[in-house]
Amino acid sequence: MNAPSPRVLAEEFPSERRTHILDAAERSFTRAGFHRTTMHDVAAEAGMSPGNLYRYFPSKDALVAGLCERDRAGLSHEFAALREDGGDFMEKFRALGHRHFNDDMRDKARLCLEIWAEATRNPDVAELQTEFDCTFEDQLVQTFEAAKTKGGLPSDLDTRAIASIIGKLGDGLFVRRAVAADFDAEREINEVFAVICALLNGSVKFPPSSSSSGSSSSASGSTS
Repeated sequence: MNAPSPRVLAEEFPSERRTHILDAAERSFTRAGFHRTTMHDVAAEAGMSPGNLYRYFPSKDALVAGLCERDRAGLSHEFAALREDGGDFMEKFRALGHRHFNDDMRDKARLCLEIWAEATRNPDVAELQTEFDCTFEDQLVQTFEAAKTKGGLPSDLDTRAIASIIGKLGDGLFVRRAVAADFDAEREINEVFAVICALLNGSVKFPPSSSSSGSSSSASGSTS
């Protein structure tokens, strides 16, 4: 019989204590790095015994799974709110971007780098990260398709291609947010959004590709 995946193990105990532990793990991984942090370190940060911690999360991989699932749920909630909200779509989308790259998000960006680095060595973490990236792209596609139906974006946009590019731009911005001492959140976010605006107003045209399903079929991408 196969052992349960880190995700299954991470989801077995949904509770306020689980949230408290994930907060402690996030602080510990950000401060000392994934490999230098032990389960005992996380337990101490959470103010609990190692034995009690293992009841909730049996491994560091399970902690990473819990962090990824929590972030994915948060993003899904934010995108759902954006789809349901009225008003200027680009203004609200820009505000969402600023929330995720402002000066308060450096620790989150550092944590992302820790998880990305672990994904290069750990197949379970790599799978979690891939699923997170796919969910993020699908949420973007659905959000852009909803904006198209409301007249907030041009109807002929290739939303899948645009979502893919935005994901890559966001990854690069997260790296700079994490490591660049001279990171200027206001300037650099505005620079990236100038490119995103060009993508979303139709100024950038993409050559046809056999791997692209087009904007209509893109909207049917699965979400988690």
